[in-house]
Amino acid sequence: MAFIQRSPLPNARSRRDDARKLVAEGKNPSEVRKEQKLALQTESENAFEKIAREWHQLKSAKWSAGYASDIMEAFKNDIFPYVGTRPVGEIKPLELLNVLRKIEKRGALEKMRKVRQRCSEVFRYAIATGRAEYNPAAELSSALEVHQSNHFPFLKADEIPDFLRALDSYTGSRLVLIATKLLMITGVRTIELRAALWSEFDLDNAIWEIPAERMKMRRSHLVPLSVQALDLLNELKIMTGNYRYVFPGRNDPNKPMSEASINQVIKRIGYGGKVTGHGFRHSLSTILHEKGYDSAWIEIQLAHIDKNNIRGTYNHAQYIDKRRGMMQWYSNYILVKE
Repeated sequence: MAFIQRSPLPNARSRRDDARKLVAEGKNPSEVRKEQKLALQTESENAFEKIAREWHQLKSAKWSAGYASDIMEAFKNDIFPYVGTRPVGEIKPLELLNVLRKIEKRGALEKMRKVRQRCSEVFRYAIATGRAEYNPAAELSSALEVHQSNHFPFLKADEIPDFLRALDSYTGSRLVLIATKLLMITGVRTIELRAALWSEFDLDNAIWEIPAERMKMRRSHLVPLSVQALDLLNELKIMTGNYRYVFPGRNDPNKPMSEASINQVIKRIGYGGKVTGHGFRHSLSTILHEKGYDSAWIEIQLAHIDKNNIRGTYNHAQYIDKRRGMMQWYSNYILVKE
């Protein structure tokens, strides 16, 4: 049996009728189609995601690779799925508010604040480049829940043993549990740990060198490793030593572990709101200062640059032996074996 190909007559008739209406209105159908095509092209070029990526590329030259990655991941996970294809000039405050409230409902208030701030910067960039006329993100501060503390919550010395007992009872990912302990006993920033590469570690000499491009201050940083840190890293070597990242992503091992991983574990063991991954740096600083360790050693361990820039000129390996002893004492102090 032969099949006869039917032409799409209804569509053809519809286009013909539309053309007749345009002619009746004194318009040229061909010109109208060109204008519609141009409008669609302009809408695509002015989409929020396109402009956000353009802004990100412009700014990322001044950021560490890890920081730039975190900003883009936040956009991909929390913003682009909802307003990524929307023309930047048409996004209203209420529309953006509803998107940000999805983050707020998760209790991630600090992340929500940062995401709103980054969205605001994208809108300001769009205004400066003639693709938007106002910034809807700037109107939202009063409508969103305010993070109650100016500091990351942290544990006091006498609270650490109970926290560690809760952490050791955690039955989820061993990888994230180890990451949490290493964060506690090294004093590095969360992003510096999450994106750590095996190539940065010299386990034989108990040293971790974080390259300048991964550091907030764009200066390479030496981290002495305590015996406990080496034990944890040797365990990790068996688990992830064949990967580039020490903490590879669960869904994609070619990317580092998720930004939320450590804070999710903290929440699951009952310490949500009581401490964050970043708060471990505050605990370390407080305890070491209370025990009388030299402030310069502590500041260098935390990769801080002194505000008056006096200690900001230290060389790459300064105080390394003194810091090694200090960090071994700290590991012994907080990881007390029962």
